Amino acid sequence: MEGLFSGLTLLQAAPVVTEVPAATSSTDIWLMGIIALCVVTLPFVLGTLIGNALRMKDISFRLSTVIFATALALTPFIYHGVRGEGIWKAIPLGIDLAGGTNLVYQIDTEAVKADGKTLDIDMVERLVQAIGKRLNPSGAEEITIRRVGRDRIEIIIPGADKDIVEQKKRLITRLGSLEFAILANARDHATLISRANQLGENIDDIREDGKLVASWRNVAEGKTVSQSQGDQTQIRFVKRRNDKGELVDVQQFLVVHEPADKQVTGKLLQKAEREIDQQSGRPAVGFRMTTTGSIRLDALTAKYAPDPVDKFERHLAILLDGKIYSAPSLKARLSSGGGQITGDFNSKEVDELSGVLNAGALEVPLVPTPISEFTISPLLGADVQQKGILAILLSAAAVFIFMAVYYLVSGVIADLCLVLNLILVVGAMAFIDATFTLPGLAGLVLTIGMAVDANVLIYERFREEIARGASLRMTIQNGFDKALSAIVDGNITSLITAVILFMIGTDQVKGFAVSLFIGLTASMFAILVFGRICFDVIERKRLVKTLAMMPTIKLSGVDFLAMRVPAILFSATVIIIGLVTLGLRGRENLDIDFTGGTMVTLEFQKPQETSVVREKLDDKFPTPVSLEELRINSEAANAGTRFRIRTNLVDRPQVRTLINDAFAAPEMALSRAEMTYGEITPVTPDDAKTIRNRPGTNIDRFSGGQRVPLAFTNAVAEATIAEYLAEQLKAIPGTGNAPKFESPIGLVLVDGVKEGGAAGSGKFTELVARVTSDVPPADLATALKSLATQLANEPIFDEFNSFDTSVGFETQLNALAAVLLSLIAIVVYIWFRFEKLYFGFAAVAALTHDALVVLGSIAVGAWLSQTPIGAILGLEDFKINMGFIAAILTIIGYSLNDTIVIFDRIREIKGKNPNITYDMINLSVNQTMSRTILTATTVLIVVVILYIFGGEGIHTFAYSFIVGTIAGTYSTVFIANPVLYWLVSRNAPQPAPAKVAA
Repeated sequence: MEGLFSGLTLLQAAPVVTEVPAATSSTDIWLMGIIALCVVTLPFVLGTLIGNALRMKDISFRLSTVIFATALALTPFIYHGVRGEGIWKAIPLGIDLAGGTNLVYQIDTEAVKADGKTLDIDMVERLVQAIGKRLNPSGAEEITIRRVGRDRIEIIIPGADKDIVEQKKRLITRLGSLEFAILANARDHATLISRANQLGENIDDIREDGKLVASWRNVAEGKTVSQSQGDQTQIRFVKRRNDKGELVDVQQFLVVHEPADKQVTGKLLQKAEREIDQQSGRPAVGFRMTTTGSIRLDALTAKYAPDPVDKFERHLAILLDGKIYSAPSLKARLSSGGGQITGDFNSKEVDELSGVLNAGALEVPLVPTPISEFTISPLLGADVQQKGILAILLSAAAVFIFMAVYYLVSGVIADLCLVLNLILVVGAMAFIDATFTLPGLAGLVLTIGMAVDANVLIYERFREEIARGASLRMTIQNGFDKALSAIVDGNITSLITAVILFMIGTDQVKGFAVSLFIGLTASMFAILVFGRICFDVIERKRLVKTLAMMPTIKLSGVDFLAMRVPAILFSATVIIIGLVTLGLRGRENLDIDFTGGTMVTLEFQKPQETSVVREKLDDKFPTPVSLEELRINSEAANAGTRFRIRTNLVDRPQVRTLINDAFAAPEMALSRAEMTYGEITPVTPDDAKTIRNRPGTNIDRFSGGQRVPLAFTNAVAEATIAEYLAEQLKAIPGTGNAPKFESPIGLVLVDGVKEGGAAGSGKFTELVARVTSDVPPADLATALKSLATQLANEPIFDEFNSFDTSVGFETQLNALAAVLLSLIAIVVYIWFRFEKLYFGFAAVAALTHDALVVLGSIAVGAWLSQTPIGAILGLEDFKINMGFIAAILTIIGYSLNDTIVIFDRIREIKGKNPNITYDMINLSVNQTMSRTILTATTVLIVVVILYIFGGEGIHTFAYSFIVGTIAGTYSTVFIANPVLYWLVSRNAPQPAPAKVAA
């Protein structure tokens, strides 16, 4: 169906719209109460008991706090586990992990201004609520609707079925306004008609004292409003743009608008529902007005009732979204307060219109085409999820082993802190119902590497204290005390970048920001509270006599500042090469979320050569197309079947058509969701017992009905197949023109049998469909055959993402603003902490160096991807996108953390000396070099694993972070410190450099 009424349009983070589901059962209330009581009380009882048992009462409260935080983090998993839903139900997966569609709509601000309204946050929130009622009237669907900025709405729909998404898009954009008005006629409205005829062709409205009294209104596309001889209505033909933006001829009638206190509109609608038009037998929308609406409708129709003398009849127009759908002759006053909207409807159209009218009109219109649309299939989401989990497990194992081997007992404690950190991060995200996205998993992996940094800082301080001959107790106390400022400063600067990322990021990037923010906070809590408890216990219980560690890298007397000139020249050369390559590639460096365009991931039925695929695309597409082959773990044997295409075209139907044309040949056939079905058999009593109970469904109705097993080549949702099958049943003709089954959606029930795609995605490859006894087996067989044919003819696109050009430009501005804002915030914070502005400028110089190196590496890596070296290193056609910006901002935080450690040591060595000298800087770098190398090593281990095993979705992020980690470690030593020295020595004479002390 092309659109309701054949073209008639009925028309971060902000609160998520969720309708209230059925009342919570008393069992759930008791369960939540018991869990809450245990979480609040048991940790403090247990902490006290353990403290008393160890005869260390002073740690009781701290230990209780750790147990409480852990219990609180585990609460969502315990709750879902006790309810039998599975503990992983506590983790909501984003569409990039589970499959689904993300839509962003722009409010039509020009239409808002034309209506004399002022767009504000409250108005947008009301719009969010109204859309929520349309898309999720029962509250049973997991659809997210929220405000983005001041004039955008974001909708996230789990599941990637094209037809369901298209149906939801129609519901989203229809304004849904209903109005009853009289068509102007020469007998009653001669003056208005005269004024209307004097209006220019592009002017539709007539106003008096600023109030609308009459207007030319379009007849809805595909509809006819006839003029009978002598009705004296006023008509004109003009050119207007339709919903597709095309300039077409339209028919207009002059409509008279009553004063506001007499208008009959959809605001006064009590209920709309499906009925049957007794004259045609076709489905119609029956409506009933509220008491006020009934009074106004009665008054309006009484005022324009047929003339008692000559029986002259007026026309009552029914306007939907300002377009005339019908204008029947008014033969009598309507005093019953109800009626029918009739026409050439099918059942689906009537149901959609009734739902839109019942949900209420949107206060302001949306631009019909989404400015951003992101779709990913469950299969691709499952692959992404598996690779992300593998990267987490491998990186955690690598860091665990490294810390335990290198720091021995202290390393084991670091590993325990890391376990606690992961529990707190995942638990906190589940507790606040934060969505787990692919970048979020990347943030979790990165947290593993960066969390170790605090441990390394403390342990290297331990090493220094041990070297000075300090006792074990003083070693622990001084180690924590001296490392505290660097830990806090480094993490706060990283938290600043996480907050900025959350403010400007997309839904996926927000997931990364949330996981990074929680991870950094949890890591500080884990080491500073739990880690300190562990060290206090082993010291006071004399479990160890000293904190033995593997030998470290000792530097003594290395004159790093003496290398500043060749180092700066080397950096300048690397940056220039990168920026030149970047300039040569031009706009090819930018991904579609920066330029606007479309990205499609498709699958062939047979393996294809990349060169052949590129040739076919180049033949059909009018602009250059970027192409890359994808590999999915579960399909290792099917290499060459899955590809990702990027184009700067933003028209999704056009892109879809061009792709279908390019691969029309049988040997290049695209993958389709083929369905097979088994034997249709009666629903037996035993089978009826296996039907999954769900709210609002009377499963007893299906006893005595029919069942049939279904199998799909790609995972699908239960609700989707139920709706598809119902649509095919609707298409079966009945008596006359009416369908045989008026409301078949209530006659169909589909249960998943074998889950496919991402775990917990609600997608299945094997299902069972059941129908009530109202559906004969022959009709069910007809519907199944039609459904199988429909699905076999529709290619499947695993991803179909598009961004409007205006969104791309805005994303560029947001990215630039994010980087600049981060740098400014960092300068201010370091200025505040170190009390000298030059520390901030020196840090920003190093960060700018890192950003430029990473920026150039994107272009160099993309260029090398076409060479044998690129194939060995796994390089690809990297693009600058929001994932890259996330990497840049995280690198800024990481690199700055490294720099702050040296600056903190400079401040410690400087003491009360008013000047920072050449020797102070060199000594500080020598003393902290072991920490710098160790931290860089752990982070590199993690990001290399992320790059190799994390999947294509985060390749750009991981690649950028590998380069950034190396550049950040280098700039900390060879850029930040020389710049600091230059700033402090410009006006102050420096003594000749002395030999750097050990």
